[in-house]
Amino acid sequence: MSHFTPWPSLAGGIVIGVASGLLLLSSGQIAGISGILAGALTRPARGASWRWAFLAGMLLAGLELARLWPARFSLPGLPSLGLAGLAGLLVGVGTRLGNGCTSGHGVCGIARRSPRSLVATLTFILTGAITVFVLRRWLGAAA
Repeated sequence: MSHFTPWPSLAGGIVIGVASGLLLLSSGQIAGISGILAGALTRPARGASWRWAFLAGMLLAGLELARLWPARFSLPGLPSLGLAGLAGLLVGVGTRLGNGCTSGHGVCGIARRSPRSLVATLTFILTGAITVFVLRRWLGAAA
């Protein structure tokens, strides 16, 4: 486990939890990224402005972190751009099938004690574990 980072991970989890809670308390909106993106693309301009600001903030924060700590973004074994794009497309299809993504179900839905979100999150985790098992054991992918 060479990439075990408990303290930065805990700090990131706290920031995500606080941001999700603040969004819910201030506007009644769930911080599910797939829902925010879908709403930004389909809502009238008045209802989409906060969504575009949220998405831009995520992108700009990631770019700034990559500038400040480039080593964190150059892990060995990263996939090609094409493979990453295909994976992103599959994740997008999965979020539509699951009526939400891990951030919406896993962070916000479970916090609201949603049974549907609990089932969805368990499905995400199980599917991820099976995928890693297949890639590593059957297809010989590196860790």
